[in-house]
Amino acid sequence: MLGLGAAQAADKPPLGPATGALPAAPTTAPDTPSGPRVATAEAHENERWLAIREGLFGQRPIQNLLEAKAPADAVVALDVPIRAADASVVPMTIRTLPQQTAGRYVKKVWLVIDRNPSPVGAVFTLTPQAGRAELATRVRVEEYTHVRAIAELNDGSLYMHTRFLKASGGCSAAPGGDLAAAKATLGRFKVRLDPVPDAAGLVAAQLSISHPNVSGLAIDQLTRLAPPPHFVRQVEVSFDGKPVVTADVDFTLSENPYLKFHFKASGAGDLKVTVRDTEDGRYEQTLALGPGGQPVAAAAGAATTAAR
Repeated sequence: MLGLGAAQAADKPPLGPATGALPAAPTTAPDTPSGPRVATAEAHENERWLAIREGLFGQRPIQNLLEAKAPADAVVALDVPIRAADASVVPMTIRTLPQQTAGRYVKKVWLVIDRNPSPVGAVFTLTPQAGRAELATRVRVEEYTHVRAIAELNDGSLYMHTRFLKASGGCSAAPGGDLAAAKATLGRFKVRLDPVPDAAGLVAAQLSISHPNVSGLAIDQLTRLAPPPHFVRQVEVSFDGKPVVTADVDFTLSENPYLKFHFKASGAGDLKVTVRDTEDGRYEQTLALGPGGQPVAAAAGAATTAAR
């Protein structure tokens, strides 16, 4: 296990400013005496999405799945709650092709939340080393909105699953705890590995990062000021020197970001995780794994390791 490295200069800009400046969408219900207008479930091809789509994909065709439950043979499936219990911590799972192979694999997945301040909340770049392109995380949602998972295969084809989610106020919600206390543990993270690979030899890993992921949109109730944004912008994972997944993210991810992924552990090797944030913080951990995909000399049971 490696300790944290010194802060290094950012080599990639955060997604937020680049993707947030989009026109407001008129595809909402009109204002009523009972409350403000909100997005409706019908207008999945709304103007806001069309602007996002044009910026990301131009006129490339996208096969769109609208069913709430994706069929078993769907290239991409997005699992979200119909209504979020807490808009600042909304669980989302993206499932794609059953197995990543050298001949056919998902190379990139976009998570788009149409009506969020920064609608392109995450872009995941994957390789066959991931084995299975299944990702889980927790996000903030600001308004009733359509949520989309768009998968690009290595042949360039695009597939999308669209869901409608009822949640509001997640991006502008006050932090869940004391910001000063959160900064005291800034950059600590844990990697938890399932104790046994699955039948395909894939290991499920869960990454939990201690980080306030400040959006810059929440107002401090005492000072009436908004703390400046400070959030995780990139997570890189490799095994045995081969890239597994890279997540380019922003404040859409909830406080203390969480990511679940898979990787092939066909032999011994090092699992390396690097986390970068918008204040040039860089946090790293390297785990030496045996042939079964578990840390060398790990105790029985699920392996949990921490880094700072």
